[in-house]
Amino acid sequence: MNDSLKLLHPNHLPKGNVRAAIFDFDGTFSTLRCGWEKVMQKLMLDLISGGKAYDDALINKVDAYIDASTGIQTVYQMQWLKDQVEEAGYGQEDRDVWWYKDQYNARLMKEICQRISRLEKGEDSPEQYLVAGAVNFLHTLRNAGIAVYLASGTDHKDVLHEATVLGVANLFSVIKGAPERQVACSKEAVLEMLLQESGLPAESILLVGDGKVEIALGAKNGCYTLGVASDEENLRGINPVKRKRLQIAGADAIVGDFENLCALRDWLQI
Repeated sequence: MNDSLKLLHPNHLPKGNVRAAIFDFDGTFSTLRCGWEKVMQKLMLDLISGGKAYDDALINKVDAYIDASTGIQTVYQMQWLKDQVEEAGYGQEDRDVWWYKDQYNARLMKEICQRISRLEKGEDSPEQYLVAGAVNFLHTLRNAGIAVYLASGTDHKDVLHEATVLGVANLFSVIKGAPERQVACSKEAVLEMLLQESGLPAESILLVGDGKVEIALGAKNGCYTLGVASDEENLRGINPVKRKRLQIAGADAIVGDFENLCALRDWLQI
């Protein structure tokens, strides 16, 4: 197998059986939200410390949580933040989990809106915010008769808008983000739809993502899993931190990007 694709489970190979693929969006396909971890870290540190000075122990605690929770719906991360703030003695009765999510979104969207604006004006191109080879990989799957789905922990309206400005919305059979003001996992929902409503067997489904959530979900259900250890700043190459996370989560194979279609096709046997 080519060095650009690391095979971890040689006894669990797709062998041409995949009929549907579920993609995560942020960090797996799109880099429009590159840097969200720093925004979330700063928010968490500011609120848990009550705006006071904080030590390395708190920084390490927050960083560990963000790393462990990558890929889940944002509201779950904000519930953890709310609990930590209250435990530290800085909670307020009028601040529910949605208040915390609003604070995070307000900070994050300052940068994202600028990127989207540049795309809409034609000042930036979609290729500047897409993991290398991702679009060609989607076309490869579709040409092989594999339906592709997009499932994200980011709010549905935002995922749909971002996929649209990147020019890829029409490549997915279904796009499902987090429902507004609801606690639900879009990735579980799409997988459940395929397993139960569509009647597809687990061994015909591929989950693709850069977070441990979707990889662990796929591994737990007996699906095939492709971990994407993407370098979001360079759009290609391996991020060693992500690679370790994805290995632990149970990925069957790991790539940094999708440029080597030959290796991916060989693994999938399509």
